[in-house]
Amino acid sequence: MKDFKECILYEDKHFIVCHKPPGIPVQSAGVGVLDLECACLNYLNGKENGQVRQPYVGIVHRLDQPVEGLLVMAKSKRAAKSLSAQVQDGKMGKEYLAVVQGKMEPAEGMLEDWLLKDNKKRMARVVPAGTKGAKEARLHYRVVESKGESSLVKIHLVTGRFHQIRVQFSHRGHPLEGDRKYNSQGSDSSEGIGLCAHRLSLIHPASNKEMSWEIWPEGRAFLGWHA
Repeated sequence: MKDFKECILYEDKHFIVCHKPPGIPVQSAGVGVLDLECACLNYLNGKENGQVRQPYVGIVHRLDQPVEGLLVMAKSKRAAKSLSAQVQDGKMGKEYLAVVQGKMEPAEGMLEDWLLKDNKKRMARVVPAGTKGAKEARLHYRVVESKGESSLVKIHLVTGRFHQIRVQFSHRGHPLEGDRKYNSQGSDSSEGIGLCAHRLSLIHPASNKEMSWEIWPEGRAFLGWHA
């Protein structure tokens, strides 16, 4: 992982917005594995050298380990509470870019399913409505471009379920590039998969100002594509 400071797009005394690289877990995935939370703590400890109290880092939302993109981390409990409430209320805007296999038809639409999480396998699957423990999942998508056997798709999440984008597209025969978890025939995902949280918008927890950021993915799956 590159220096955490190089990942930062915005910082003030309330929160940090960074570009999470693909392949880096947000929180610890095991002993000796550097995660984004620890990288942020190390950065803040170095920045505030000599301070008595340990810096605070609040994880407001997450991205799967192979997914890259925009992530916000709170620097105080008050900011974490405000930002977390925005996530729960759907006021934090999150848009994704995905490279999926095949040509999506129709070129724009809403995907609606019920998803059930399997904690042992760390996966989710589409199940009939009303299945015990299942949660409704909805997203809107629009195909930006199709070429060869792949499509670049822009996605707006209406709900934020476990592996939602990966499951819903795979269920329709359009798994994400490099996502071997939901496509056993997929290519190696060691350099990330074709999914990026490319746009983030929120309301500043102190000033109430609307703010937004946008990036273009760096992962291998996006090489040769343009928005």
